[in-house]
Amino acid sequence: MNTIQLKKEITMELKPINTKKQYKQWLQWIDEQFDKKIKPNNPEGEKLQVALILIKKYEDSHYTVPKPETIDVMELRSFKEE
Repeated sequence: MNTIQLKKEITMELKPINTKKQYKQWLQWIDEQFDKKIKPNNPEGEKLQVALILIKKYEDSHYTVPKPETIDVMELRSFKEE
C-alpha cells in the first residue's frame, strides 16, 4: 500500500482528498518535497506526482474559476490589438 510519512509522524495513504484539513496537510508535504528537490524518476518522485494529481482534483472541485463574460473577452482582445 502506498503511504507517505507526513510531519509529526502522521502516515497518510494516497487516496482522494476530501477535507480542507487533508488538503492543507498535502500542500505542506508537497512543499517539503519541493524543498528536498525530489527526483521524479524514483518512488518518492512518483508519490509526489500522484499527490499533485490529488491536489489538482481537489482544487478543481472546490476552487472553480468562473468563465469570463463574452464582453470581457472582447475588451481584452481589443486592448491587445491596440
